[in-house]
Amino acid sequence: MSDSRALADALVFPYLNHAASMFDEQYASREDIDNGMRFGCGLPRGPLAVIDELGLETVRDSLAARFAETGDPRHQPNPAIERLIAEGRTGQAAGKGFYTYEGGEVVADELTPSDTGQGDARPIKTVGVVGSGTMATGMIEVFAANGFPVTYIARSQDKVDAVAAKIEKNLSRQVSKGRLEQGDADAILGRLTGATEREALGDVDIVVEAIAEEIGIKNQLFADLDRICKPGAVLATTTSSLSIADLAAQTKRPQDVVGMHFFNPAPVMKLVEVINHPTTGQDVLDTVLDLCRSTRKVPVRCADRSGFIVNALLFPYLNDAIKAHEEGAELDTIDSAITEHYGYPMGPFALLDVVGNDVALAIEEELLAEFEHESLTPAPLLRELVGAGKLGRKTGEGFRAY
Repeated sequence: MSDSRALADALVFPYLNHAASMFDEQYASREDIDNGMRFGCGLPRGPLAVIDELGLETVRDSLAARFAETGDPRHQPNPAIERLIAEGRTGQAAGKGFYTYEGGEVVADELTPSDTGQGDARPIKTVGVVGSGTMATGMIEVFAANGFPVTYIARSQDKVDAVAAKIEKNLSRQVSKGRLEQGDADAILGRLTGATEREALGDVDIVVEAIAEEIGIKNQLFADLDRICKPGAVLATTTSSLSIADLAAQTKRPQDVVGMHFFNPAPVMKLVEVINHPTTGQDVLDTVLDLCRSTRKVPVRCADRSGFIVNALLFPYLNDAIKAHEEGAELDTIDSAITEHYGYPMGPFALLDVVGNDVALAIEEELLAEFEHESLTPAPLLRELVGAGKLGRKTGEGFRAY
């Protein structure tokens, strides 16, 4: 095995193992885990499909060797891998692993989820959005472009106008490139209603909030939405780190509260993580899943804990890459190993500089607090770069200079 391949495997195998543990804990279905990483990170294949392709015994043996060397619990082969091997489900070559195969293609089996919901989805005719930042503006555009009248709330008239101007600019760019007719662009803009008072949300069927990631501010918003929104309106949050159950507890209708985590930029990224807390109604989940599909998004479901699917799988891998660099591997060597051997669209350091090192540090600290694995401690170099203001492309320098 080449040094380059060994380096790539050392970074990717713990991530594959973590995905197997999500499946084993029934935190999310195999399809939702794999779709999360494909559509949330642009990976060519999801982690469980990759384990099947490599062979479960190969992955187990490599992890076991790393565990013997490091003692890191994230390297101990997950029981799901051992169990499937014992059942003869050793991967794609055997015709069955995490998935079932015929002629090398995945076929339906007893674990394949049904497309039909289990509750009665509520009709959604109008959408409300709270926020005026990049994420909120992207979501407003997505809903309006897919035929929904959108009432959006910003803190000042200047911010209301800025949202409309940004969406108009995006649509004009699409018209100039021949991707959109001017009449369609005008119709999308005609579905936007901006306001500075939350009371304007009184009659919408669903509100999705994308305001600051601070629990006090969001708690106050949910108490307000509970007072303002009509009975039966769905109250959704795009939080990527805060407890959805805590937000639901601010309302007298916790069954109507759900997570709806879009990815940036919302008009481009296909993935939405749909998160249920213990009292979310099944009809509310089905409503949000239907809404995602009607806006041409790929929804994946999971439960309410820090990181959800994508961040919980992605950021420990990025942190491991930084540690490998601290131990002497060159940035370019690591990035090339990952793109060459696993076909990822970019290596970990290119990705960190796009995401922002401050964002990466914040997410890694949340994951450490949630899972309490010592090996999730953010790499010292990451803290150093953030402390020096080297946050990535947005500041002109991160792991590399731009």
